[in-house]
Amino acid sequence: MDARTYTIQAPAKLNIRLKITGKRPDGYHDIVSIMIPVSLFDLLEVQAKRGKGVDLAAAGYAVPPDNGNLVIRAAEAFFSATALRPGVRINLKKNIPVAAGLGGGSSDAAATLLILNEIHSRPLSMKDLHGLALRLGADVPFFLVCAPCLARGIGEILEPVKGWPEFWYVVVTPPVHVSTAWAYQNYRMKLTNGEYPSIKKKLKSVSRGISQILENDLEEVTSAEFPIIDSIKRLMVENGAEGALMSGSGPSVFGVFGSEEKAQSAKERLLAEKLGDAFLVKGWERGKSSIIEQ
Repeated sequence: MDARTYTIQAPAKLNIRLKITGKRPDGYHDIVSIMIPVSLFDLLEVQAKRGKGVDLAAAGYAVPPDNGNLVIRAAEAFFSATALRPGVRINLKKNIPVAAGLGGGSSDAAATLLILNEIHSRPLSMKDLHGLALRLGADVPFFLVCAPCLARGIGEILEPVKGWPEFWYVVVTPPVHVSTAWAYQNYRMKLTNGEYPSIKKKLKSVSRGISQILENDLEEVTSAEFPIIDSIKRLMVENGAEGALMSGSGPSVFGVFGSEEKAQSAKERLLAEKLGDAFLVKGWERGKSSIIEQ
């Protein structure tokens, strides 16, 4: 690895659907979920440094600077798996809200694995990276694929969804943090049977109506604790959204719009309500040349 700086984007994700289908002996839950990456990005800059270790500097939304940060854990996992000498400095510009149901930490971890593997001439296969990603977190493998996917298992069994419609999304993140573990622990199990074949059938007609797909089993847990979620959903629909839903364990809520103009107008009206941070995004997929050298 030379002294150049390498840059990679780490996108947020939205859970278009999240159904809980079982609970495992290890405490994890089986799910069936539709996840899409969107154009709200953290930015990672990676550069070799003299001496050993992984240094992390972060700006933007506050994140832990130590091993509690998935960026450091991902880098250490990469160097351990490759037996390469760890000596890297990572600057993280945190634009995705933290503990918000948008997968920012998991996305940062996947981006770290991808960029380190690329600039070290790909010592690990995608299968190897998937194994490391899964040990870091259930959502991390999705961000390696970084395309609309139907996810099963704990989120690691990924089936790309072809031809996902070009929607626009307004995302509002109210100023509260939600623990994913807390949300799952407080969910009262009402197992969904036959979800996978059902959603596969519905996906065939998603372009004719997104509202039939929008559903999140964790929404009742988080919205009971934070009623602002229901208020944001109502305002999304009142301002032209084809449907609205909480993403992941929340508290972020997104509305789905058929045009950028409608989405921009809704974003401005929601900002005026001062319910939290608001973002206008669209679907995004990682290209083959997504790492920039400087």
